Amino acid sequence: MSTATHTGPGPTRNKLALAALGLGAFVIGTAELVIVGVLSLISDDLDISVSTAGLLVTAYALGVSLGGPVVSAATIRLPRHTLLWAALAVFIAGNLVAVFSAAFGLLLAARVLCGAIHGLYLGAASTVATGLVAPEHRGQAVGLVFGGISVSTVIGVPLGTLIGQGLGWQATFGSVVVLGALALVATLVCVPRVEHRGGESLGAQARHAFHPRVLAMLAATVLLMGSQFIAFTYLTPFLEDVTGISGGAVGAFLLIFGVFSAIGTFAGGRFADINASATLLVGNLVVIVAMAALWAFGSNAWLVALALAGWGIVGFGVTPSFQLRVISLAGEGADLAATLGASAANVGVAAGAAVGGWALAAFGTGEVPVVALVAAVVALPVVWATRFLKVPRVPAPGPAVAGEDGVSGTVPVATAG
Repeated sequence: MSTATHTGPGPTRNKLALAALGLGAFVIGTAELVIVGVLSLISDDLDISVSTAGLLVTAYALGVSLGGPVVSAATIRLPRHTLLWAALAVFIAGNLVAVFSAAFGLLLAARVLCGAIHGLYLGAASTVATGLVAPEHRGQAVGLVFGGISVSTVIGVPLGTLIGQGLGWQATFGSVVVLGALALVATLVCVPRVEHRGGESLGAQARHAFHPRVLAMLAATVLLMGSQFIAFTYLTPFLEDVTGISGGAVGAFLLIFGVFSAIGTFAGGRFADINASATLLVGNLVVIVAMAALWAFGSNAWLVALALAGWGIVGFGVTPSFQLRVISLAGEGADLAATLGASAANVGVAAGAAVGGWALAAFGTGEVPVVALVAAVVALPVVWATRFLKVPRVPAPGPAVAGEDGVSGTVPVATAG
């Protein structure tokens, strides 16, 4: 087998491979979030309440948070390339079940399954992506994968919602199946095999993946993501009640956030390569400023738009840094730990939504950003402290490279074929 050359993002085939991984993430991100746009359609068609239909969102999040690590542990010895296409195949099957499901229970089970595959895919894609590029470009590689998630919020979710409104919610899931099939073909054709330490036992992987330094990084992820979703979950009522906009204008403001989130994720990969720890700290500070601006100037539409743009840049822009730090800190447990990042983010999303709901009921819409501000301030010292976590030495085969923070380590090697 020939070894891939690590020059910049890599040769053309590696660039195509990263694009294929990003496409898979786009499909998965669309499937996760598009459900929000068709909840009322599902509610009417299955004769259930909207709140009951909302359990489909919770089921997916639980699948990511709990099912992802479990499935990753069960498949830890499989080659990452095999795991990628197998995950996409199961994801397609899960969405096919949704297309033909006439029972809410079956649809709920399909969402849990797809959520578990979501975490598995992102973990495997992250480790493969970092193995396709030189060490100094690993953040960009992770950014390209997670950029697919961000782009799905701007393109996939609105289009999927329109399809559902025009042809029925089953057609929305059908479109996900078609896109998933394209991503599967692209993965089989474009993604090369990447050597990994799959020979490690599950126990050995777990010892590294659940090391205190990794858990500390995951805790920072939960806190920072949670602080954002306190406000983001209830951003629409905030825009309507406090900023005083409605209808299409709300969609325009949400689009501002979505577009800048996509830009931020791709840019965040580059900053992660420069200094992931500093990127996280700056991102946390910008979130604090954005929350303060929303609270203080929420009635000024122009300042709110500016705050959303700044928040959008860092909101998902910190994701590559979080993922890169988790993978690096886990060392020989990187394959398992890569899934934990998505799990931690979803724990933060769920916790943030719950706290935001409490703040909304207790203090009113206008005060939700200040609760998010307090949470972001609480996260700041934790995020700051993670910069002192040191990447372990990884005694794996292959040439030694300078790991993040200047610690010697090794990276996977991409192979053709």
